Amino acid sequence: MAELSAEDAKLVVLARGAFGRTGSGQGAAVRDLDGRTYSAGAVALKSLTLTALQAAVSAAISSGAEGFEGAVVIGASADDQGIAALHEVSAQASVVFARPDGSVIEE
Repeated sequence: MAELSAEDAKLVVLARGAFGRTGSGQGAAVRDLDGRTYSAGAVALKSLTLTALQAAVSAAISSGAEGFEGAVVIGASADDQGIAALHEVSAQASVVFARPDGSVIEE
């Protein structure tokens, strides 16, 4: 398993919480440039569909975040549209893919 910083390990915990809480099959957490964290599960409504990462990025941006340091996603793939949203705001933001048990997926 890859060694994560303490801050990224915290994002894994938050993403796992969102994954378990929502039952959506996805969980994500992001850390903004001020160190604030936001987590979310996927949203699947008739009128609105968001991946977990899109939802977490949206929550952060709507709360005033101006950029991101990193993100953790569970149950998502490398083509998740949330990655594009994250990198639109902060091209250098890291993305860690993890399993539901919290272990990091090596890429």
